[in-house]
Amino acid sequence: MATATEPRAELVSEKDAIRIKAETAPALRSSVIANASVFGIGTLLGIVFVKSEVATWQRVHDMFLFREPHMYLIIGTAIGVAMVSMLLLKRMEAKSFDGDRIEYKAKPFHRGVVFGGMIFGAGWAITGACPGPIYAQIGSGEVFALFTLAGAVLGMFAYAFTRSRLPH
Repeated sequence: MATATEPRAELVSEKDAIRIKAETAPALRSSVIANASVFGIGTLLGIVFVKSEVATWQRVHDMFLFREPHMYLIIGTAIGVAMVSMLLLKRMEAKSFDGDRIEYKAKPFHRGVVFGGMIFGAGWAITGACPGPIYAQIGSGEVFALFTLAGAVLGMFAYAFTRSRLPH
């Protein structure tokens, strides 16, 4: 016999089960559509990374040695597109899928940003990938990118573990 603190299993009639399933079906459908959309956009972004050679170690290496402007032009273009996009989102008072207003909140600058940026840049220079292109490298068959992914995941956990002791 169940006590007051134990959860009770409640019987649901078949009619109620059908009604509950019908009510949750649109949410499930939109979730599947949203996940498929994200997967499709991610796949297209990966193709763009590979075709534009953003996910190529040599391009990243040449960027850090200032040998060619290819990567700087791509990064500059991305910054320009992001600026225009943010301006449009603000002007249109765009809302998220949840209905919340999209707002940009600047994060405070501190010395941890400099140290974190240096570590990030060193990892980028050594591996030839920042987080996005890692997946494009894996998808294009670069087996060593799995080590880059493992390093990124370990770095994420190391940050989470030491966060309280880092300068913020």
